[in-house]
Amino acid sequence: MRLVASACLATSALALVFAGDALGCVRVDEPMSKRLDDSDAAVVGKVLSRRETEVRGAPALLLTIDVEQKVKGRHLGNPLVVRSPLHTDCDVEVANGKTRGFLLTKAPDGTLLATGAGVVAATPLLAAGGEPRGGVIKVVVGLVILALVVLWALRRLKRGARPELPGAPRP
Repeated sequence: MRLVASACLATSALALVFAGDALGCVRVDEPMSKRLDDSDAAVVGKVLSRRETEVRGAPALLLTIDVEQKVKGRHLGNPLVVRSPLHTDCDVEVANGKTRGFLLTKAPDGTLLATGAGVVAATPLLAAGGEPRGGVIKVVVGLVILALVVLWALRRLKRGARPELPGAPRP
């Protein structure tokens, strides 16, 4: 009985020793719409600058993002400063000036966080985010143009003005 218990204990200890290397950044294989729903904020933009810092003794990277379009989230400034882990499997590896999508989470202190798994292509993020900016303005302008055309047509109908088309019968 003691031999079995010792063997189980030794096996468990070995499993814990070798499990340390299994930690890493998880790349999510879910639809973009689900990933967007799970994030606290999402933007499309370019990394302008990066600065190394330290947060509670751990190295971190501050990224300044020039926001081209907000996909999700309120009160997001432009430029936007987000924090990312540094020297881990979850580092954000994006060249400065390249347009990418950023799925961001909010830390308890209100800081926006980005990880390597949250950096995505811009087009699928915009498609999952729905209508682009300016959609309401486009609808209003369309309705105004429609109203002007209808008023113009009703006015011509009331006056009885008809265009003179070649080959058309005379009224």
